[in-house]
Amino acid sequence: MELQKNETDLIIHEKTKGGRYRWVTITTLLLAIGAILHLVSPSIGGITPNWTIAMYCIAINLTKPTVKQSFGIGLVAAAINIPTSKSAFPYGNLVSEPIGAIVCALIVCLSYKISVGNLNIKPAVTGFISTVASGMTFITILKVVLSLPMSVYLYAMIPVVFSVAAANAAITQILYFPAKKLFDTKGDQ
Repeated sequence: MELQKNETDLIIHEKTKGGRYRWVTITTLLLAIGAILHLVSPSIGGITPNWTIAMYCIAINLTKPTVKQSFGIGLVAAAINIPTSKSAFPYGNLVSEPIGAIVCALIVCLSYKISVGNLNIKPAVTGFISTVASGMTFITILKVVLSLPMSVYLYAMIPVVFSVAAANAAITQILYFPAKKLFDTKGDQ
């Protein structure tokens, strides 16, 4: 009898929070927003934020999916990036985006609150580290596939990865709070 009551309470809780698969809806919406922003955002000094990574970091911070689910999020992000990529080898996203999403999930699931004072900075940390993980994977694949010189890799590509990571850290942190406010509202309002 007690087990049935707990199961009923869980079902009611899930329903009031928008359902068991709300994480899919939230992630899909954020990835779609990221794809649109990727298409319309201009480069500033040659640096364009990776909106897709920022958005899946927000989604993972909000929904706390499993590592397997995060791998799927990364694959969907890669599939979105391939047709819109400005890279010489867009298929590198099929490896780099799942790595970035998994790294984000590991930080979210395995670490405690990361804060400065009362400010939760885990979104910024995950945005930065996930972008570095994804970006370093991508540029390493690009270097190998295109046989790029080591000097280009070291002095041009790596600094760009860290610049994009800094931009993504700021974007992820700033956009996390309005997204969290929306995520925390009940689905029936």
